[in-house]
Amino acid sequence: MFFTSDESPDSGVSRRLSPMLATTPSKNHLAGTMVCTISYDGSNSGFQVGQNLGHITTQFLQSETSLNEACLRDLRTTNPHHDKDRIQNTNGGLLKDSYCWILDNKEFQQWQDNQSNCLLWIRGDPGKGKTMLLCGIIDELTRSIGDTVNISFFFCQATDVRINNATAVLRGLIYSLVKKQPSLLSHVKSQYDHAGKVLFEDINAFNALSRIFTDILKDPTLPTTYLIIDALDECTTGLASLLDLITQVSSACPQIKWIVSSRNWPDIEERLDTTQTATISLELNEESVSEAVSKFIQHKVHYLAKVKKYSDETRDTIGHHLSSNSQGTFLWVALVCQELDRISRRHALKKLEAFPPGLNALYGRMIDQVRNSEDAESCKRILAVMSIVYRPIAFDELASLVELPDDLSGDSEALSEIIAICGSFLTVREDTIIFVHQSAKEFLLRETQTGVFPGGIEAEHQTIFSRSLKAMFKTLQRDIFQIKFPGLPIEKVIPPSPSTLAAAQYACVYWVDHLHNSRGHEKKNLDIDERGCVSDFLQKKYLHWLEALSILGSISQGIAAMLKLEGLLQGKGESATLLHRVQDASRFIRYHRLAIERCPLQVYSSPLIFSPMSSLTRRCYQGERPDWVLNEPLVDNDWSPCLQTLEGHSGPVRSIAWSQDGSRLASASSDITVRIWDPATGQCVSTLEGHRYSVNSIAWSQDGSRLASASDDNTVRIWDPATGQCVSTLEGHRSSVNSIAWSQDRRRLASGSSDNTVRIWDPATSQWAASLSWCGSSVNSIAWSQDGSRLASGSSDNIVRIWDSATGQCVLILEGHRYSVNSIAWSQDGRRLASGSSDTTVRIWDPAIGLCATLEGHSDWVKSISWSRDGTRLASASRDRTVRIWVPATRQCVLTLYISSPDFVQFDKVNFNHLHTSIGTFDIGLTGIVTSTHSSTVLEQYGYGLNDDHSWITYNGVNLLWLPAEYRPTSSGLFSVSATNVAIACSSGVVIFLALTEQSPIPGL
Repeated sequence: MFFTSDESPDSGVSRRLSPMLATTPSKNHLAGTMVCTISYDGSNSGFQVGQNLGHITTQFLQSETSLNEACLRDLRTTNPHHDKDRIQNTNGGLLKDSYCWILDNKEFQQWQDNQSNCLLWIRGDPGKGKTMLLCGIIDELTRSIGDTVNISFFFCQATDVRINNATAVLRGLIYSLVKKQPSLLSHVKSQYDHAGKVLFEDINAFNALSRIFTDILKDPTLPTTYLIIDALDECTTGLASLLDLITQVSSACPQIKWIVSSRNWPDIEERLDTTQTATISLELNEESVSEAVSKFIQHKVHYLAKVKKYSDETRDTIGHHLSSNSQGTFLWVALVCQELDRISRRHALKKLEAFPPGLNALYGRMIDQVRNSEDAESCKRILAVMSIVYRPIAFDELASLVELPDDLSGDSEALSEIIAICGSFLTVREDTIIFVHQSAKEFLLRETQTGVFPGGIEAEHQTIFSRSLKAMFKTLQRDIFQIKFPGLPIEKVIPPSPSTLAAAQYACVYWVDHLHNSRGHEKKNLDIDERGCVSDFLQKKYLHWLEALSILGSISQGIAAMLKLEGLLQGKGESATLLHRVQDASRFIRYHRLAIERCPLQVYSSPLIFSPMSSLTRRCYQGERPDWVLNEPLVDNDWSPCLQTLEGHSGPVRSIAWSQDGSRLASASSDITVRIWDPATGQCVSTLEGHRYSVNSIAWSQDGSRLASASDDNTVRIWDPATGQCVSTLEGHRSSVNSIAWSQDRRRLASGSSDNTVRIWDPATSQWAASLSWCGSSVNSIAWSQDGSRLASGSSDNIVRIWDSATGQCVLILEGHRYSVNSIAWSQDGRRLASGSSDTTVRIWDPAIGLCATLEGHSDWVKSISWSRDGTRLASASRDRTVRIWVPATRQCVLTLYISSPDFVQFDKVNFNHLHTSIGTFDIGLTGIVTSTHSSTVLEQYGYGLNDDHSWITYNGVNLLWLPAEYRPTSSGLFSVSATNVAIACSSGVVIFLALTEQSPIPGL
């Protein structure tokens, strides 16, 4: 709501107006913004309100309703109620006689009546009718308890990308709950108002939704609730995390009753056995299931007899055959009846004997039918592709991946007829082709004698790889969606209808995966760069591919693809020229990830201006450079040591930590969050929220199962990084916690605080086992020796102390620093202890004799130090904006990196040639991370300018050219515009000049 006045009122009138304004509804949203004009006439009669407050309230409520609806729309990936209806209709309707046995089952009744048994697991082999059984349970619960409780359910299907992952499960359950009880939407909106639709879709979605889901289940207004999930085994992504969440919530929320179903998978059993779980095995209830199948057969045969006009004898013969051969499997009955429905009445009995008992035998008979059809070759090609693609594909995608006869190519109707021939295996839903059942796909992959893969599965992967490249060559082009604006963010891109990317969407994401899985196929001596196609693709279509990946939201997959391709080339010993080109392309996408991911057309601007002069990708695509940049600014000739920049935190980064296996990198920030990153792709995989003030230090447990964080809120929190949940909060310090460290055995966690103490905690009980007082001053850094027998602390009183962790006694005091000790670190062998101080020195101590060596060279505070794994190198980061690499044996500095105010350094635990700082990812390797952005005032000006966080050059306030981290000014005063000439004093210490065109560089602006 905006208020305007004709004159400035006196302070007394302002005070009288304040209470009225305080009670006026307000909401600062782009949609539904309210404007209330208030004029002041200079008298004591007050303000004249130009808009009725009641009308404002109505507008506000309408706006709030609209926002709630938008939130629900974005949350919904599918309506589980519609999925249930579809499943029932696909299976010919829900027959009560086929599921009612469960209602009298002893285990089911005990679960329903016993408050201590919250979780029921229904398990059985494929085709046993688990899904229809759960449909029946849902209907019976709905009828028996009505509106007095909530029922939320979800049906997983491995063959449907919308509903085959853990995030989709949570979205479906939450959607059903808030639709039934709208007041619960507030838990979703509290996060949605800040993040928008990306809350439900980005890589952090599962963790964010887990917290929302848990909050909803703990809401005091939530009545007794039933949560039902079918086919956990078909949750192909995130199943372990989902199972962990189910077991945690079922234990913490006894008012929630759970039913889950799955195949008899040991890994599911292992995780569900961690809680009190009731189990119903369909194999152990064979008599009840067989009787239900008999009722199902009677129903299906009655339907067929009515439709096909069977005689009583034919009807009875079919019913007897089905009963004798079904082996208690609903799916077998359904598939046979589907085939009989296609056969004329005259041939029904003759064909009946051709249906063998058992699913595998039946699938074998059906593949024989496919092989004997007139379109056998096309059918087999389609089945082969559908069996090994990584997600269900649409008609356009299939046509680009399968080599079909000319009369079928481009004919969607003819293609539908071919798929119909494969109807026993495939079905079509909303132009997407999927398997009728997961077991059908498993049969084709398992039974190689079917003839679907004549050259083997690896050869089929090679074929899909080749056709994927052809599809991308044919489809991809610059500005494929006619976006036009180089800085238009991806969320504002409107796809054309039909999509010009439709045929190549699958190929863009998965082409390297198919190449990777074809590498064992050598019958035709196919190499990775068959006929030079990969090299040709990188030289002609690479930027177009990156643009397409940005549109598809798949930049992370693109980075992973280039890294995988690089590894394949190295492993195969391919040509050095191609390997060099791939390595350069890999650096290109990682270095410019943020720009390309946020704005698809930026790939033709910033990366071609700021990539090094010798970059093969830059040189290859000079013709794509923007014509509104008239010069080439002076940039590095070669790629800098910085491999990748990771941005996401909204405040300075205080600490980073590698997991022991090097697969994850965590960062802690003054923005009160902890983020976990995938260092390969640069993707933030989780954001941990819970602290109330700045997070100062983080540490992984040795096995990577826990992450601890220390904060200015005087607490230490221990997180489960898999779920993003805080599992315990350690309270006891009276001031900020500055440093934390796990012991090697994970049984102890130490924390150092500004309250002058070190505490040693038992993470299992969340209790502190010892308090090491008399530290003399604020404890800035702590570190365990490798064997856990000693704990070192560095304090603001200039002293390093070594403690006996068993007795809590200080056994050694190391004095020599003249100012505060900011960082300490043990060498891997425990024989040396390094300390960095505000006196600008690094000291290396021999605790056995108390002597030290001093490393001098920094000109300002040493803020952080880190040993390489083998102890041959030591890194130090200083406020003098340098990181120095030392050889402790000679006390020599062998490398100095000039970067902006590194707050810390840490060697990669897997490859100590990589070093991480708060500024960049370096390879001296030295690898690092930038995760902080600093806000400043927006430069309001016409023509060329700078945006609020100095990351974009703008034109008339519209983003135009993204600036990589080292090419940004540290303040607005270091950015100068003179007409069309721009000068930037960069954070890296260099000054660059850009000569820009006088005409508007943005079409239509």
